[in-house]
Amino acid sequence: MKPLPSSPTTSPYASEDSRWAAVQARDAAADGHFVYAVKTTGVYARPSASARLPRRENVVFFATAAEAEAAGYRPSRRASADRSMAEARRSALIAEACRLMDTADTPPRLDALAASAGLSPFHFHRQFKAETGLTPRAYAQAARARKLRAGLASPASDSVTQAIYAAGFNSSSRFYDQAEALLGMRPLEYRDGGRQAEIRFAIGQCSLGAILVAQSQRGLCAILLGDDPELLAHQLQDRFPKARLIGGDSGFERLVAEVVGFVEQPALGLRLPLDVQGTAFQHRVWQALQQIPPGSTASYAEIAARIGAPKAVRAVARACASNMLAIAIPCHRVVRHDGQLSGYRWGVERKQALLTREAQTREE
Repeated sequence: MKPLPSSPTTSPYASEDSRWAAVQARDAAADGHFVYAVKTTGVYARPSASARLPRRENVVFFATAAEAEAAGYRPSRRASADRSMAEARRSALIAEACRLMDTADTPPRLDALAASAGLSPFHFHRQFKAETGLTPRAYAQAARARKLRAGLASPASDSVTQAIYAAGFNSSSRFYDQAEALLGMRPLEYRDGGRQAEIRFAIGQCSLGAILVAQSQRGLCAILLGDDPELLAHQLQDRFPKARLIGGDSGFERLVAEVVGFVEQPALGLRLPLDVQGTAFQHRVWQALQQIPPGSTASYAEIAARIGAPKAVRAVARACASNMLAIAIPCHRVVRHDGQLSGYRWGVERKQALLTREAQTREE
């Protein structure tokens, strides 16, 4: 029998005895921790599979399905059907948990969410992250941020304080500790559509066409590409409708030149602070994009797997489409699973040009 690989001490299925007990109980909480294979049939299955229980002496355990297949076992047909049903049930449970967090006045505790799903807190936390790409706590924070933005933008909200408590914050001091991270600016500035925020910008030209570079007090907040300079300016205004937009001076023109230089020669790198505003999930995606080396690509599915949310491929694509910092957050390095180019906010032709340029730079 193949020896089991070492497992984290926190795993409740580290020993063969605990794994066999999970198979006997058809324990769904054990799914994902290991699979078992049957020597007499040549198939493997998850612990929760509804297949007929084999004899213990005919069972061998593997840490992953890939290891079982490498040893010559094939997946059980019944297990595949069970898996589809289990995944559908799990998706429904996680969707209900998300609904609870979206609608609750105060974010529910992890143990309460787990109990409503009929799972242990450990298993619920693991399944939630696999389904959404976020921990329950990060999702709850993102839900709170959405409520806060909606409250600050609502004409019915009389004050920032009212919006704070409506979003589920128990105290204003706790809110103000997190305010800029949640909103990207001070609450009053956000409520006024960035009225008190100053954003310097300039529009130039590069080999990819027109380029707009904008900088807030926190760092670069927009790098936009296009054919029409006026349209780029309107896009910036739409992003910050009440901000004070200031045309760049000679000092700012040097910053724009640095960004253009990075576009033309990716090997130079871009060492400027960024003002990245987005949801918790978008931040995870954008961080993963920044880890793709110039001259390399990754598929949407690979990015989803890297952030721990293998099913969130469409959400990854939406996060790429929401990126306001072209080149700096390299969404152009994400391609389809077959390696073909897919949509790009600033045009597929520009995406191809950037990838070609980076590949040539890497070869030099």
